[in-house]
Amino acid sequence: MRASFPHHDAACSETSRGAGRRVPDGPNAETMPQTRASQHDALVNVTTPDPLMPAPRIAVLVPCYNEAVTIAKVIADFRRALPDAEIWVGDNNSSDDTAAIARAHGARVQSVTLQGKGNVVRRLFADVEADVYVMVDGDDTYDAASAPALVGKLRTGRHDMVVAVRHASAKEAYRAGHLLGNRMLTGFLGWLFGRNCRDILSGYRVFSRRFAKSFPVLSGGFEIETELTVHALELKMSVGEMDTPYSERPEGSFSKLSTYRDGLRILHTMLRLFSAERPLAFFGAVALMLAGIALLLAIPVLSTYLATGLVPRFPTAILATGLMILAALSATAGLVLDTVTRGRREFKVLAYLRYPAVD
Repeated sequence: MRASFPHHDAACSETSRGAGRRVPDGPNAETMPQTRASQHDALVNVTTPDPLMPAPRIAVLVPCYNEAVTIAKVIADFRRALPDAEIWVGDNNSSDDTAAIARAHGARVQSVTLQGKGNVVRRLFADVEADVYVMVDGDDTYDAASAPALVGKLRTGRHDMVVAVRHASAKEAYRAGHLLGNRMLTGFLGWLFGRNCRDILSGYRVFSRRFAKSFPVLSGGFEIETELTVHALELKMSVGEMDTPYSERPEGSFSKLSTYRDGLRILHTMLRLFSAERPLAFFGAVALMLAGIALLLAIPVLSTYLATGLVPRFPTAILATGLMILAALSATAGLVLDTVTRGRREFKVLAYLRYPAVD
């Protein structure tokens, strides 16, 4: 049985207590008052929309690989929570009856042959037309009853992404090492990009149409959650967070996530995205490191030369010179790539602005 959990609003940004909260600067930035009335509106906005505004089209996207044990319940729970939503199941070469069960329960099934969750999300974002996208795993660990509140927060806050921050309702919900690994990766990403998030690996998120249609999915596997977060942070989009219950997998259902292999892949993705999105900082740090080593090697050689006029250690002198040249090349590469990245970021913003905000 799922435990009820009070909703707590937060954002991947600076948070102030008191009368209001400032969401990140960006295309959708604005100040949101933290009152009981506004929190109530976020919870009921989906079921009681403004009569002057048309109800948004909502699509629930469920990437699946061998989830025959749980997919029927996931579909039923989200149909109950969001009765007007269209439910799409992305079947990723399942060897069980996931696709057949999903069709039998009224979901639309999209087969994706390229293996990996990122490939499924890429295809669903491209093929599904909606105003609001709810992405959730098909393992029945996320709370479907929180979906209306998440969608309501997206609409009332005019966010581009709302992340369901997981809070385990039982100690068995997280596998050994996953909670610590999530905290470490979340903290590392916050340090890299200068904005704090509480759960970058959550598979339960709500997106605006402009986010989904402008997001260039590059990752193929479980790194997709990291890439989604980095995309939002880099373009300074408005991002919200909401606490939701997180349950253990039901009996007979098994996780596809490898603690160490996928953890290393996620870390590699974070470093790759950092070098791609912040090349001046990345290659500048490499240049400083190389220059520091070169100076440490060169100081004894230089002091001997000044004292005697001789250079007795040619290999050390050559190595120091080579390292200093590499440092200069690294700094130059950072400057050039920073210019390229700024141009690419401008194109991303223009692609993002092609689509209207969610009302």
